[in-house]
Parts: sequence; structure tokens; C-alpha cells
Amino acid sequence: MVERFLQSFRYAGRGLSRLLREERSFRVQTFIAAVVFILIGVFPLKIWEIIVVILSIVMGLILEILNSVVERLVDALKPRIHPYVEVIKDMMAGAVLIASMGAMIVGVIIFLPYLVLSIAAVL
Repeated sequence: MVERFLQSFRYAGRGLSRLLREERSFRVQTFIAAVVFILIGVFPLKIWEIIVVILSIVMGLILEILNSVVERLVDALKPRIHPYVEVIKDMMAGAVLIASMGAMIVGVIIFLPYLVLSIAAVL
């Protein structure tokens, strides 16, 4: 039982590793997430702000993973099977874009006051 549980972590790690190797968008979003986690450590954010930022990051990364999965599934069908393949891929890309823009807006709303205060303190 424990071995099966550990095996599920190995599968998940293998999937994340493949995403990092093969999906440029996932690498970019992971890099941005790492920068944001550094900013969380730098600025004295309130706990609710940290939670909102982390949820925004997680939502964006999960949608990027789902987008990659859907792209691979519909690529297996190819447009010769159905003309909706392109539409499906575009819709998933739109979902990722909305999540990313939402996360960016959340980040600006939360981090901008801290950035302004930090700059004002230096001046």
C-alpha cells in the first residue's frame, strides 16, 4: 500500500518533469511563480494576501497543465478527424490567458502598495 502511494508521487514527478522539459509556457509560468514566491518572502504580506497569490499561481499552473493535456489529446485526433480540434485548442489557450491575466491583476493589486512603500522609503 505504501509502495503504491509512493509510486503515485513518482508518476506525478515524472509528469511535472516532462512538462518542464517540453512545455515552454509551463517553464515561463513556473519561473514567474518562483519570482513571486521570492517577493512573498521579501514583503510583509498579510496571510490572506499570501493565500490569494498562491491560489492564483496554482490556478494558472493547473490550467497550463490541462491545456497541455488537451492539446496532446486533440493532436492525437488531428484536424482530419474533426474541424473542432483547432477550436478546442484555442479555447483552452483562452482559458489559460484569462487565468494568467487574473493572476497578474491580483499580483499587481497586492504587490504594488508594497513596492510603492519600499521605493518611497528609499527616497
